[in-house]
Amino acid sequence: MRQWIISAGSTSLSDLKLVETETPQPGPGEVLVRVRACSLNYRDQIIPLGFYMGGVVQSDTVPLSDGAGEIAAVGTGVTSLAIGDRVAGIFFQDWMDGPPNPGMGVALGAPPAPGMLQDYVVLPERGVVRLAETLDVVEAACLPCAGVTAWNALMEGPRPLRAGDTVLVLGTGGVSLIALQIAKAAGATVIATSSSDEKLERVRAMGADHVINYRTTPEWGAEAARIAGGGVDKVVEVGGAGTLKQSIAAVGFAGEIALIGVLTREGDTNPHGLMFKGASIRGIFVGSKAMAQRLNAFIDAHGIKPVVDRAFALENALDAYAYQSSAGLFGKVAITL
Repeated sequence: MRQWIISAGSTSLSDLKLVETETPQPGPGEVLVRVRACSLNYRDQIIPLGFYMGGVVQSDTVPLSDGAGEIAAVGTGVTSLAIGDRVAGIFFQDWMDGPPNPGMGVALGAPPAPGMLQDYVVLPERGVVRLAETLDVVEAACLPCAGVTAWNALMEGPRPLRAGDTVLVLGTGGVSLIALQIAKAAGATVIATSSSDEKLERVRAMGADHVINYRTTPEWGAEAARIAGGGVDKVVEVGGAGTLKQSIAAVGFAGEIALIGVLTREGDTNPHGLMFKGASIRGIFVGSKAMAQRLNAFIDAHGIKPVVDRAFALENALDAYAYQSSAGLFGKVAITL
């Protein structure tokens, strides 16, 4: 079978290589997944560069947390899945439900966990989730990281999103666009930002109620608060340190900033602006298997289709990496096997 490998000691995307290897077989309590599609996340860009948690990978590693396909074989003792069932891997292999905890287990696509960018992968029976029935395998491959992250940001935690709330999404990457779709389906008003007027028109066509070009409106946080009549209820904060100050300006009284991103590393992260509004920041690091299941049920109920910008063949995975980091990105980049 074919698999992409991040070579031990990798500090460049050029250190990724496509190799042939033996097809693994599932052991007791495991399943063999025939991977049909994968998708890329920002995390996948920085692991080969040695910038992810843990630094430079110390052993050859198959990349990507997000992949979907069907069960090709089952090990002894597997009772909940059968050959042919459509499944995706879950990001944290041991986080089944409840809040974040020290026992969440390994995250796919980074050492010491397996990755999905290969024809077949062996995972624990508990480490996969059935696909949403209304999605094809490429669309479903966009959900394990970005989709569950967006769901957790909006629909989990101490105050899930309610109809009539206002949500601010930053940019037009995978998390932000899925968050836009979830928020609209839940009955929220959505404000979206981008530096591209063309992309803003596209998110408006997807249902965004208000758009802000952050290049022409540098104080976009205050503008979002004005549009929302005093402040937004939820901010899906994918930018990191460079955008947090504006997100704090945008959030309203008793609102919540779902802190997700590290796209920018420098900026004003002083949290005092939250104090006067009784607002909060909640850290989001993907989510549990139960969250993935609730997301899939919501997708089926509301007819949501993740936005797949482009799909590349397995052999052209490096082109997929290049496109995913380009300014033209709108939504998710997929790789088909």
